[in-house]
Amino acid sequence: MAHIIVVGNEKGGSGKSTVSMHLSVALARDGLRVGAMDLDLRQLSFGRYIENRRNWCARNGIALPTPEFMPLPEASRFDLPEGPALHDARMAAALEEIEPRSDVIVIDCPGSHTRYSQYAHSVADTLVTPINDSFIDFDLLARTDPETGAVLAPSIYSEMVWKARQTRAQAGLRPLDWIVLRNRLGTTAMHNKRKVGDALEALSKRIGFRIAPGFSERVIFRELFPKGLTLLDLPDVGNESMTLSHIAARQELRELIEALGVSALRLSA
Repeated sequence: MAHIIVVGNEKGGSGKSTVSMHLSVALARDGLRVGAMDLDLRQLSFGRYIENRRNWCARNGIALPTPEFMPLPEASRFDLPEGPALHDARMAAALEEIEPRSDVIVIDCPGSHTRYSQYAHSVADTLVTPINDSFIDFDLLARTDPETGAVLAPSIYSEMVWKARQTRAQAGLRPLDWIVLRNRLGTTAMHNKRKVGDALEALSKRIGFRIAPGFSERVIFRELFPKGLTLLDLPDVGNESMTLSHIAARQELRELIEALGVSALRLSA
């Protein structure tokens, strides 16, 4: 069975699509067959990223490792009314079609709660949750005391992840590996970053997730999107010059891949 990696939270603007694209290309470059799904049906940023990549490769006559994008099948294929049963059927059909051709499937979720996202979380082997490095995004994971900073209770999102873990356990599947990325790190407010870091460390022990380094806020990510390229492609595409910022960003990606255990996925494929 394919290893399913879900990139999700219920807040927009945390860099989920950027993480999904770089992660899926890194896996493809590592020799794995990578399927890709985008459940943000309004924006489809991950899907458009892959489309941009295929178009750029065709225009320039360059073959780059590229995930296979799998759209949800049309609702008209199913004799079901609009609602949870139809959404589950579309998700199940898409996964059933792409799984035989994939070692890994990367699913990018929307920044809101949807039935599709809920389904994806329930089948995830690895859950990657990027958050901006602030207490605004920390609220996605838990509610805290405004005076002391103490964790009062897990958030609705954390409870959904807990229910997904229960579902997997009841089905006899391996435990969900939950990884929280401290994404879009800036260079200022070091005191606040330490406070966020300390709070995440305490919360990780309470509700069970690992903390991994994410991406700093860099212009290069926005520049790569129209071409569908990633940081790992830059040495191969000739007309792209590598700056110190690019090299630093690529190192961040390598650290993320190491934290996710890509080598273990390759060995199990």
